[in-house]
Amino acid sequence: MARRIKGVGLLSGGLDSVLAVKVVLEQLAEVEGVTFSTPFFGPDAGLEAGRMAGIPVRAVDIGEAYMEMLKDPVYGYGKHLNPCIDCHALMLKEAGKIMEREGADFLFTGEVVGQRPMSQRRDSMRSVEKLSGYQGRVLRPLSAKLLPPTLVEEEGLLDREKLLDLHGRGRKRQMELARHYGIHRYPQPGGGCLLTKEGFAGKLRRLMSFDAAPALHRVESLKWGRLFRISSASLLVAGRDRKDNGMLRSLAGEEEVVLHVPGYRGPTGLLMVSEREWEEDGRKAGRIVAAFSDIPRGARVRVQWRKEGETGSLEVVTEGRDGFLRDRV
Repeated sequence: MARRIKGVGLLSGGLDSVLAVKVVLEQLAEVEGVTFSTPFFGPDAGLEAGRMAGIPVRAVDIGEAYMEMLKDPVYGYGKHLNPCIDCHALMLKEAGKIMEREGADFLFTGEVVGQRPMSQRRDSMRSVEKLSGYQGRVLRPLSAKLLPPTLVEEEGLLDREKLLDLHGRGRKRQMELARHYGIHRYPQPGGGCLLTKEGFAGKLRRLMSFDAAPALHRVESLKWGRLFRISSASLLVAGRDRKDNGMLRSLAGEEEVVLHVPGYRGPTGLLMVSEREWEEDGRKAGRIVAAFSDIPRGARVRVQWRKEGETGSLEVVTEGRDGFLRDRV
């Protein structure tokens, strides 16, 4: 009896991921999926793709490794702060560890040659493999005939003639394949990574200039409010609504100061400080929190603060918001 081969598929959540699984399964390979979580994208779409494809999928958090890579990616950034080539290589590297532990034979992805300008060119795909450390073991079943044979093809474990030759940004052939496999509902193509978004990338650049190795909870806080530069030693995230405020309170660590004005509707502020003495910056942060609260201009109020289990208050006079907008990132 022929040995049953096994592949580990990286699932991003798009239709291409599902189709790649279907193409591989036609050759009776055993397939397991993996999807990844970082502060910039989550696993939900990949898990759903696995359910659609009918395979088990594990979600792996690579946040710490991702932040380390993001400091100085080998192949640089895209338009904003997106290190697409290094990102793909990191995910392949992590998936490769699973492949080796499981005794699997190859990795595969739903990538299509020429679909994305930075990470899905032929030369980019070679760079990704080289950086991941798994050269020759990464199959792109949707475009395999346009790429050099992988080891599983050379060894006859997969029939290259049954793989595909999709290329470019058109989706016509994917739609035809979806109908062929009976797939009628699937996510539309599009990037879901926050690092490709200009606004978020600007916030993260500011955070990394203030804190070269920010903890994951600080990165996460950028999603939940307006960011203000208080000084060279501190940044403030101010919530925009009740949900933001709750998230900021839950994300506060020992290094952060939580600020709010009791008795009024308004933001919770999360003050990130890099120096032990924070009261002066805390007073400016308190003025911003008060300015964005429902407090009449010119009113004198006490802004409550909490840090490392200690509490207190700062007295401020409420000012107009316009004066603080120049500090907004």
